[in-house]
Amino acid sequence: MYTDFCYTQTKKLNWIHKINDMVTTLKQISVQEFRQMEFDENDDSCYELINGYIMKKSAPRPQHQNISMNLSIQLGSFIKEKKLGKLFAAPIDVFLDSYNAVQPDLVFVSSENQGIITNDGIVGIPDLVIEIISPSSVIRDRVDKKNLYEKLNIKEYWIIDPQYQDIEVYSILNGRYELLSGVTMFEGELKSNLLEGISMELTELFDSRS
Repeated sequence: MYTDFCYTQTKKLNWIHKINDMVTTLKQISVQEFRQMEFDENDDSCYELINGYIMKKSAPRPQHQNISMNLSIQLGSFIKEKKLGKLFAAPIDVFLDSYNAVQPDLVFVSSENQGIITNDGIVGIPDLVIEIISPSSVIRDRVDKKNLYEKLNIKEYWIIDPQYQDIEVYSILNGRYELLSGVTMFEGELKSNLLEGISMELTELFDSRS
């Protein structure tokens, strides 16, 4: 039941304070300064700039990569068939404004918004951003990025939780994110205002063998 889904979300949020993101700078910098920085070529971590602060995240685990690949296949096929725009998978730089440069797991840019796609990455506000939660990214994905994407009016934000095997779809309404749909392996219907009619097989999405 949907009430069970909501209870699960509350339980997740109760654990947020126990997991910390890795902040690598205490001084705010701009995207321009961030792009001029050089990182150790032997460092397999990814770095994002969120509200002017550099955030370090570890390379994704196999389960994370598997879900990302399965999601890319399912969403990519739908987007291509309907000619809705372009879907990109990490790593790709998304320069949102002067103090925010992120690398979401997947990014969708609609046909009407193709002008923000450049040779350097996506420069501007995409239509849809998808993050796949990892143990070290709970605060970043559920709080920091959710607040950021909401502030910048990104139309939809999907959060995929491998542990609970569910998807949350948030849609902007009057400048705030509202939960449009919550889907688990056993209940719920995936709804998207941007990708109307999308139907996804969650069994295949979370199947580590696929």
